[in-house]
Amino acid sequence: MEGSFDFWRFLAGIGLFLWGMHQLEHSLRELVGRSFKDLLQRFTNKPWKGIAVGTVITAILQSSSLVTLMVLAFLGGGMISLSHSLGVVLGANLGTTVTAWIVATLGFKVSVSDFAFPFLALGSLTYLFVNSRPLLRNLGAFLVGFGLLFLGLDFMKGAIESVAEEIDLSDYLGFGLWAFLGLGVFITALIQSSSATIVIVLSALNAQVIGIEHALAMIIGANIGTTFTLILGAVGGTADKKRLALSNFIFKLVAGVITFFFIDEMIHVAFFVFKVEDPLMELVLLNTLVNVFGIVIFYPFLGAMERWLRGQFLSDEPKGLSTYIKNVTQEVPSVGIIALEKEADWLFERTLKFVKKLILKQHLPERNTSVWKKIIYQPKDLISEYDKLKSLEDELTGYGIGLQKQNLSSEEAAQLNHLMHALREMIYGAKDFKDIVHNIQQMEASRESLVFDVHQQIKEKMNGFVARLHVLLSQRDEKELAELLVQLERDYAWMIQELYERLRHAKTDIPVSTLSNVIKQSFSGIKHLAYALEQKKVESPVPLVREDIPLG
Repeated sequence: MEGSFDFWRFLAGIGLFLWGMHQLEHSLRELVGRSFKDLLQRFTNKPWKGIAVGTVITAILQSSSLVTLMVLAFLGGGMISLSHSLGVVLGANLGTTVTAWIVATLGFKVSVSDFAFPFLALGSLTYLFVNSRPLLRNLGAFLVGFGLLFLGLDFMKGAIESVAEEIDLSDYLGFGLWAFLGLGVFITALIQSSSATIVIVLSALNAQVIGIEHALAMIIGANIGTTFTLILGAVGGTADKKRLALSNFIFKLVAGVITFFFIDEMIHVAFFVFKVEDPLMELVLLNTLVNVFGIVIFYPFLGAMERWLRGQFLSDEPKGLSTYIKNVTQEVPSVGIIALEKEADWLFERTLKFVKKLILKQHLPERNTSVWKKIIYQPKDLISEYDKLKSLEDELTGYGIGLQKQNLSSEEAAQLNHLMHALREMIYGAKDFKDIVHNIQQMEASRESLVFDVHQQIKEKMNGFVARLHVLLSQRDEKELAELLVQLERDYAWMIQELYERLRHAKTDIPVSTLSNVIKQSFSGIKHLAYALEQKKVESPVPLVREDIPLG
């Protein structure tokens, strides 16, 4: 029926637009997502850089949610600070306005059939017939997404224009601008896309269903409503995720409420200062100015806001022994692998410290302790230390298994596999030393010179190997690591031979099997740690920042 509102056409338009945005986001993530992750980490060391990078990345990816997810991953991994991540979020808010500029410039100025259909045709054919090549397949998905975006826009525009002449705006003016503000919040919170809401508003403005002041009120509401996406995602999430969601809500709410009270003045500025007469271009300019205003008023206070946010949601701080991975979502696997490698370095440091403490700083039980108690004696602090190492390894392994379920590149899968093997080797090494705690205790309590000499030799050898491993952790010299493994085999054979030769002329109050087992377990433990370093020789995609801990 002519002049009637085609609800299904309008709803299909929203669906096509959202599906097009989804395709754009997914294809761009596959095409250039890694590059933008590197850009986020390398160029966000200052808040103003974070704003610039957040604007650029969001303008290209057209997904503030994806950018926020990456920011959360880097924030949780300790790769950027909270204040810098707040800058990225501010920039992401500005970057999302690019969609409105594209739609206002092209969507209402050219024929959709002339513009969208070529993208849909080329994109779908490329996606279907060259899907064996990831680059072309993702390029096809990008073209399809672009075409769907504008086809959905045409559906919405057509549905609204069909009833434009029947709607009398004066019937709604009595509700005031607050009603349009609330409508913008409601629609955006409902469909989870401020871009789609802006397109609806642009369509209504183009059809003269609403005026520029009502359209701007709805746009401000859409900016506030889009925060609910992040708020919903933060429910049950980490403390940092909740802090970022809260900060984004505060940014949008404060900037929105302030600009809402100056709608007439902003329209005056757009018309008389920027000389914009086209209502569509005026609206997208005003949308941009609202977000610029939010950046201007909050930028000086990012440091203070970071300090305040740090005091919020303390009860939601993630539990666990890990430092980095518990704050990094597995949905961004490339960042999760970086965090896991940092954890592996930390675990290796702690394992070396455990070994050195066992070999060089073992405390004797009381002299009057019975022989049986001396045999089974195991210092609680050392056993407790091993239990912590084992628990941390379990936590890291569980996280690694979760990463393996994600969509990994072949390089990321190989790197993760190496890391998982390295973690196991570290704990194998720690266990070798843990199992001889009581034997070392017996040797320290012995009064025979042979046992004393063997114990001293083990201490000297292990101390030297631990020092070399500590250096190799930061240098990762494959040649030096290979030489260390050869040295281990040679020294082990020499010590066993020396032990049996001396036993022909010397006495021992400890079983020979115990002495040989201590030698074997000690060298085996070091070998496992060397194997762990060998597994970690795959280079990380970006440089790691590691905090060393003293071994002394």
